[in-house]
Amino acid sequence: MFTELDARRLGPVRRYFVRHPVVMDWFVAAWFAVPGLLVALLSPEPRYGVAVATLAGGAVLLWRRRYPLWTAAAIGALAILTLALTGDSAGFELATAFAVYAVATTYRPAVAWSALGVLVLTVCTAEMLWYDFTVSDTGAMVRADVGSGELTGQRVATIAITITFALLGIAIGSSVRGRRLHVADLVGRANAIARDRDQQAQLAAAAERARISREMHDVVAHSLTVMVALADGAKALGAKDPELAGQALDELTETGRAALADMRRVLGVLRDPDGTVAPLTPTADVPSMEDIAERFRHAGLPVRLVRVGVQPDPDPGLRQAAHRIVQESLTNVLRYAPLTPVVVVEIARRDAGTPDGGDWLEITVTNKAGRAPGGTARDGADARPLPPGITGDQPIGTGRGIIGMRERAAVYGGTVTAGPTSSGWEVVARLRLDGATQPRPDGVAGVAL
Repeated sequence: MFTELDARRLGPVRRYFVRHPVVMDWFVAAWFAVPGLLVALLSPEPRYGVAVATLAGGAVLLWRRRYPLWTAAAIGALAILTLALTGDSAGFELATAFAVYAVATTYRPAVAWSALGVLVLTVCTAEMLWYDFTVSDTGAMVRADVGSGELTGQRVATIAITITFALLGIAIGSSVRGRRLHVADLVGRANAIARDRDQQAQLAAAAERARISREMHDVVAHSLTVMVALADGAKALGAKDPELAGQALDELTETGRAALADMRRVLGVLRDPDGTVAPLTPTADVPSMEDIAERFRHAGLPVRLVRVGVQPDPDPGLRQAAHRIVQESLTNVLRYAPLTPVVVVEIARRDAGTPDGGDWLEITVTNKAGRAPGGTARDGADARPLPPGITGDQPIGTGRGIIGMRERAAVYGGTVTAGPTSSGWEVVARLRLDGATQPRPDGVAGVAL
């Protein structure tokens, strides 16, 4: 992404070379080789050795992008060989700059400066020993036949040009490498941000699905379980006790209306009128604990509600979480242990002894084993008959209800444990009250549990 944007900021010529690196390689090779060939072949005395060396140097420069260190070594060797055999540098000062540039754009500065030092030292030494050309009175380059190692003005100038070109090559190459690393870092950060955004979107989608699933499960599982129990009971009592059957049907109708209202609430708040996703906020019509217990009593479940200590006045969210946990626990009892002689729902405020002295709302739902497979009681002394229309073989759930209870408790820093006891089944939920007892935004106190 950033590489493309960076290329668009360049001029048309540079942008073309950036997008066509092979053309750039041939251009660099021609930049070095063509002038050298013209000078070598069009001079009064053609120097074919220089022409061959120039062609060889141009061919080597074609590989500078793929093998920068080997290219630098080959350019140095060709420069020394050309100076030793012809006494002419043949323009290898420029080839040295291209080779150093390639190394500087590819390797870290320590390697680039080491390559520059070795290359410049060897080439400059060869120029001091064997460079043997000077400018004549007519302006032509002629062989001077000076002694080996004698320092002349022309040799000093050639050495200075070689060093200058090499320094320019490493300076420009290091700058290009730094820019490339910066762009790569920006690309990496952009990709990391994109991955994080995608992960956040996936997590948000998963949380949304879990939230909707939890709400739908609470509404459907509870209401349908109670409605099935009431319908079966009314059917069984229809001929024997019409009045009691009518009461069961009335309760069935009321439960159905409540379930429909809950369903509409869940579906209605999933999306605001402007199309944005809305949170499933608690509503003021959440039934009280007494209402929940009474509804299950009508379905045939002997529920006893016990309160211990000073009851908190929690915010609506915690209140709804507590009610959903009790509702799910009683639904499971009605579904799997309809013979239970008693179900005790205990709501207590306790000090958990935490270092910060936090208060906790503890909810315990306990029932004795009500039936064995086939509908027989496990503890015969306390067993009671099956409610009318309820058989001993109830369907096995998916375990989604316990997961939902734990998710609700986790929102308030709490936990839920559920498992068998010596005489039945017990669910214990602990919800942290710290931070959950603040006044509601509208200034109205919350409804007590």
